[in-house]
Amino acid sequence: MKMTFMSKQYDIIVYGASSFVGQILTQYLSCHLTGKSEIKWALAGRNKAKLAQVQASTETKDIDVIIADAGDSRSLDTLCRQAKVIISTVGPYALYGEPLIKSCVENGTDYVDLTGEVQWIDRMLKKYEEKAKKSGSRIINCCGFDSIPSDMGAYFLQQQAQLRFGQAVPATKMAVKKIRGGTSGGTIASVINLAKEAIIDPSLRKKLLDPYLICPDSNQHSKNNLDNSSVFFDSEFDAWTTPFIMAGINTRVVFRTNTLMNYAYGKDFQYSEVMLTGNKSGSKLNAKGMAFGIKAFLVLAAMAPSRWFLEKYLVPKPGEGPTPKEQEEGFFDIRHLGKTEDGEIIEIKVTGDKDPGYGSTGKMLAQAALCLANDVGAEEKGGGFWTPASIFGSKLITRLEAHAGLTFELVDK
Repeated sequence: MKMTFMSKQYDIIVYGASSFVGQILTQYLSCHLTGKSEIKWALAGRNKAKLAQVQASTETKDIDVIIADAGDSRSLDTLCRQAKVIISTVGPYALYGEPLIKSCVENGTDYVDLTGEVQWIDRMLKKYEEKAKKSGSRIINCCGFDSIPSDMGAYFLQQQAQLRFGQAVPATKMAVKKIRGGTSGGTIASVINLAKEAIIDPSLRKKLLDPYLICPDSNQHSKNNLDNSSVFFDSEFDAWTTPFIMAGINTRVVFRTNTLMNYAYGKDFQYSEVMLTGNKSGSKLNAKGMAFGIKAFLVLAAMAPSRWFLEKYLVPKPGEGPTPKEQEEGFFDIRHLGKTEDGEIIEIKVTGDKDPGYGSTGKMLAQAALCLANDVGAEEKGGGFWTPASIFGSKLITRLEAHAGLTFELVDK
């Protein structure tokens, strides 16, 4: 049975509110929830002075502040017992995320985050999934640009396919058509930490090759044979493609969604992700250059001397990110395309009106938390580790379109 506590006085608590994305999230919630007294929320973190600065910068000046430290399990338990939903922005999650997951699971508290660290999710599933099912705690990772446009886009495509063809499409692919956004220090730190882990643990390198790593029954799937890793010309998108660095997490989330939804997309469902570079004379060269850049960065991140140089001089540090102007001018246009066994094609697009990693992510994360707190009851979806699409479905799409600057549209073919 789901654990309940009389002191659950907040609908949402933002943990890590003084972090870079935490501040963006807090500002958005403050504006979005002004005048909505039925939603009670608070800020939390370990540094009282920094939290006070964030509090003072919001429109809701009297918002409550709670001090809690990831190194103090008692303070985390006290925090979790006061909230329906905890939003965590404290990454890299592989380094700092487990204590809060543990406390949420033990106290029956719901949780959302924006991690893209598949190796960490795999570890948390193995340690806490069964406990979460028993306590009623609902854990939803990847509620930012990793992996809502991918997961909710794949879901929306399949819904449209059902309406048009009366069936799911067995193979779909996602392509980033256009994107503009600043580099994320937190994302870079997570990638570098993953490279460190992979060097230390050879078994992790093998795991990272498994597209079904976080699926409940990964051994029962057919091999996913859609290409995520090479440069090629895609005739259906009429463009050269290059690998998408976030495919490593997004594809696994989409596969887990299909499994949790009892294979609604098909038992042999296939899915891949790429970036499009166009069909002009220099598009192939651009695609190869981008692919080389990704591989070079991963190689440099894997070696201690070059990793030190990257962290010291070349990449933004955790807590650093795009300026407010860059966030405002950012956007993304993502396409999902599916084909029936008879060869009929269906395409949808997902767009966002802000920098994907921060401006849009802050809004997506906030709406995921509000959807969990208000729209999806425990009797509908019980405890456990869910993906965005498997727990929220169309309810989150409605929220994202109404309040987060995202669109989900069918593309006429």
